[in-house]
Amino acid sequence: MHTQLSLQGLSSVLEGTSPNPAGFLGPHEVEMNGRRAISVRAYLPESQQAWILDEVSSVQRPMRRIHPSGLYEGILPVESSVQSQDHNTQRTLDSGMLSRADSPSTINPNYRLRIAQKNGNILDMHDPYSVPPLMTDFDRYLFGEGQNWQIYNKLGSHIRDVNGQAGVNFAVWAPNAQSVQVVGDFNHWDGRSHSMQKHSPDGIWELFVPNTGAGCKYKYRVRSHDGQTVDKTDPYGFFAELPPRTASIVNPLDSYTWSDSEWMNRRANESQLDKPISVYEVHLGSWRKKIGGIHGWMNYRELAHQLVAYCKEMGFTHLELLPVSEHPYTGSWGYQTVGYYACTSRYGTPEDMMYLVDHCHQNGVGVIIDWVPAHFPKDAHGLRRFDGSALYEHEDPRQGEHPDWGTMIFNFGRNEVRNFLVSNALFWLDKYHIDGLRVDAVASMLYLDYSRKAGEWVPNSYGGRENLEAIHLLREFNNQAHEKYPGVLTIAEESTAWPGVSRPTSHGGLGFSLKWNMGWMNDTLRYMRHEPIHRQYHHGELTFSLIYAFTENFALPLSHDEVVHGKGSLIAQMSGALWQKFANLRLLYSYMWTHPGKKLLYMGCELAQWHEWNYDGEIQWDLLQWDTHRGIQKLVADLNHLVQREPALHEQDFDGAGFEWIDCMNAGDSTISYLRKAKDPDNFLVVAANFTPVVRRYRMGLPKAGFYREVFNSDSSFYAGSNVGNYPGVQADEGYNYHGRGHSMEINLPPLGVSIFKLDR
Repeated sequence: MHTQLSLQGLSSVLEGTSPNPAGFLGPHEVEMNGRRAISVRAYLPESQQAWILDEVSSVQRPMRRIHPSGLYEGILPVESSVQSQDHNTQRTLDSGMLSRADSPSTINPNYRLRIAQKNGNILDMHDPYSVPPLMTDFDRYLFGEGQNWQIYNKLGSHIRDVNGQAGVNFAVWAPNAQSVQVVGDFNHWDGRSHSMQKHSPDGIWELFVPNTGAGCKYKYRVRSHDGQTVDKTDPYGFFAELPPRTASIVNPLDSYTWSDSEWMNRRANESQLDKPISVYEVHLGSWRKKIGGIHGWMNYRELAHQLVAYCKEMGFTHLELLPVSEHPYTGSWGYQTVGYYACTSRYGTPEDMMYLVDHCHQNGVGVIIDWVPAHFPKDAHGLRRFDGSALYEHEDPRQGEHPDWGTMIFNFGRNEVRNFLVSNALFWLDKYHIDGLRVDAVASMLYLDYSRKAGEWVPNSYGGRENLEAIHLLREFNNQAHEKYPGVLTIAEESTAWPGVSRPTSHGGLGFSLKWNMGWMNDTLRYMRHEPIHRQYHHGELTFSLIYAFTENFALPLSHDEVVHGKGSLIAQMSGALWQKFANLRLLYSYMWTHPGKKLLYMGCELAQWHEWNYDGEIQWDLLQWDTHRGIQKLVADLNHLVQREPALHEQDFDGAGFEWIDCMNAGDSTISYLRKAKDPDNFLVVAANFTPVVRRYRMGLPKAGFYREVFNSDSSFYAGSNVGNYPGVQADEGYNYHGRGHSMEINLPPLGVSIFKLDR
């Protein structure tokens, strides 16, 4: 007994062009000779024979090969093999397309397939086309609205148990594809037996593949409407092969047992902005090298112990990692991401990465990662023209291609793309317990004419240059991150004067916690490159930042961008003879750590390494044999501990009440002095800085009389300086009016140095 088959449905299944393989394959109720029955079809190209195992009657029923390529059909009596949800529904087989009533989800088949493979093995499995979808209608609705914030729990690959049968549920968004197959090592990269089912009109393709599990490699074979096929990495895949290989790997993220509940609870209940934040920015592949490792890379777990020990010794409160999401080209440093949901396999597995974060938290160190929603690369296995159309990007190159980086720009106005990006940010906070996201290249997102000439960009609907869709995305990202994960930091690398970057969205801002102060960085480095004799003519470069220092919640960055592309290392950028270069670098760091704002320093800069950063090498640890380099390292550590110890240096970083000039006008001597103040008005520090290489007797006005202890001196011999200072401190003169104050003191201001004093209370 057999059914009449549609040639159209048959050919579409065999050719892999059907968007609805479940309309032909799997179980279908039919009427035969006046009786209801179940027609079960299976496409098993690498088989010799197949049977239906009727789990109700325990009967093994042979299937008939109806096509030499490996298409089988078997018939079951409906009463013994199927529990129907609606016995009154008449189901008929049409031309091979499945109506909603014929969906496998409306039939509860009690059977399995038994397959005799060509290699002689016997395999029992569930029929993939008899399994109801994991994606619900509500899931797909929210995704279409751009508001399914945990879509990563449904799209991608997820281990699933169906009636005792283990397997993997695959789901991918490709609305304009003609067909999609999942291929992998489980089917020898032959997708004929694993054509995915399309949910219309959502454009999500889904299939449960039995007898697969963690560790299997896979891709999506996407056929576009012009007949071209390409194998694509899973956009929502959690793990991937080590580049240059590009397959995704099934890897559940629920096997790791976290031990950081104390950290997570404290983070959620404390304000981060009035706490000390000193960030050590790290590229994991070139911090230290491992002899005998792949490309010298250390594992996340090895890095965890060494990095945490170093951060604690150096007083850094946070690690910031250059992008850890999977990227094909190591030389992009991670900024050309393909696998947005996959931590790079260069340094280990997702569980290894979780261990790194967990170990940091158990030792009081926060973890920030760089996140790149501004652009993605053109690699064929990635997001570009994912289903044969401009799906994630704009079709128009004036909107969809980045002229500086040769990459694609996301279509921020498309709901599903915005959902992809926002849920990706939340994914790292959720699955990896990340404490902060530093958003790369925000300026390139905000302006439609960024790095473009007239005629090379498309104005917004109001005729302006602002990217309204990107603004909406950034606000949505910040709202969701802060609402769902209280205490996390969102940080913008934004290089323009865009207003309100770190102001709440409810007040018209973008909603970031912090903004990198690129103006301070550029002005200060430019000033430090001047020979000291010329600095008197550029005094404004040093003091200008305090005019706008409290318009945003600023972080002061000396990042990887300042030590690459021919700029030289930081110490190489300092002016003067060798001793002056080291003194200038100590001066720069001391000024930076006492300036309002949170701090960030790139790895190697704390050693005063001479070389530009090289992603293929490691930082110059050997330089620590020299007192001068070791002195810079000690100075950075002491500055970090000073910031943690002194509320005046962290409690009011974003409030003008936390800073007060004593003297900012002495351009002729290139000196400045100022107060840093805690919330307690009696708790303050006095800072004096000399940007010339001569010792100065310097008098400055003070708010109170008393003995001022010298708590820090960048010229100390401990830091390999000349040891000009004021130890243990200076008594302020009463009634000696100076700088408009009733008290003052005269100090030895060291050459190219900073002295910090605290009133002995």
